[in-house]
Amino acid sequence: MFSLEIECPPGGRDLLIADLWEQGSAGIVELDDFRLRAFFDDHSIRDALLARYPGAAWRFEEQRDWVEAAREKLPPMLVGNRFFLVPEWRDDPTPPGRLRIVVNPGMAFGTGFHETTQLCIEAMERCVRPGMALLDVGTGSGILAQAGQLLGAAPLYACDTDALAIDVARRTLRNAFVGSVDAVRSGIAGVVVANISPEAILELAPGLLRALKPGGTALLSGFESRQADLIRNALPGAGDVCIKGEWALVALHR
Repeated sequence: MFSLEIECPPGGRDLLIADLWEQGSAGIVELDDFRLRAFFDDHSIRDALLARYPGAAWRFEEQRDWVEAAREKLPPMLVGNRFFLVPEWRDDPTPPGRLRIVVNPGMAFGTGFHETTQLCIEAMERCVRPGMALLDVGTGSGILAQAGQLLGAAPLYACDTDALAIDVARRTLRNAFVGSVDAVRSGIAGVVVANISPEAILELAPGLLRALKPGGTALLSGFESRQADLIRNALPGAGDVCIKGEWALVALHR
């Protein structure tokens, strides 16, 4: 048994975690916002992994159930006023009045336990009404779209450029497709949510605005609080900023 300690940029954490699972990791522990440790049983792949993740540091580890150890780091979580996020291996009962979302942190991008996901869910509680059309851009494993679905959003669309993520999202969502906001018609949604990198938000900004109905709201996250002004200044109509830890969400009203 050995482990790799890997540095990762905030916007690339979910992609890195998904890739480590694909490489056969036996468990992953997030050390802080910028580092994680991945455990492996097969020493024969160590050199290949070090080449794949330049700058990673490795060390020998004691033999133990690292999958279970990693799972212990992900207890159920109350998010916002209405949601209960629980890993699929837990059978904790849903608290009264809460909406249950089952997540598998190892399957695709978006575990639900990151501050930006929580910011989006909390904002959706305030904005989404039953019968309101919603578009989730960069849906990952589909957690935000599931939250919208439970809030009564209809119709509901979810897209991602990663086919693996869409395969996972389609387990709970019908209108999930491989692609991005440029594939949808103008004015398709009353709420557009995008929990992606700041670079992607700036690149997709015209499309995100185009997809909104008049009077609609875009909920944009995936960036640090120090980058909030950059997003606000680049998007006409951007206003409210919500902060959680070192992360931010910007709400844009058309």
